[in-house]
Amino acid sequence: MSKRITPFASRYCSTLDRLKEAIRRKRPGPLRRGVVLQHDNATPHSANLTQQWLQRYGWEILPHPAHSPDLAPSDFHLFGPLKRHLGGIAFETEDGLTSELRNWF
Repeated sequence: MSKRITPFASRYCSTLDRLKEAIRRKRPGPLRRGVVLQHDNATPHSANLTQQWLQRYGWEILPHPAHSPDLAPSDFHLFGPLKRHLGGIAFETEDGLTSELRNWF
C-alpha cells in the first residue's frame, strides 16, 4: 500500500463533506467562499484523496507544524466559550468576524 493511500482518507473526506454542508447552512454568503482549513500532516490529511477533495472545493490549507507551541492542549478551554459567543451571529463580511474575534479575545 502506498504511503499516500489510507482507508481513513475516505472517512476524513466524508467529515469534510459534512463540514462543507454545515458551513453552507450556517454561514451563507461571502464567508462560505475561501475556506481556510488548518490541519496537521496526519496521513488522512495528506493523502491524495484528501488533497483532491481540497482542490476540488478550493479550500486552502493553513499549515500547522507538528508539536507547534502556537496551540497547546491547555488552550482548548477557549473553544467552547468562543463557540457560545459567536453562536447565532451572521457576519456580513470577514472584517466583521475578525473585529468580533478581536473584541472577544
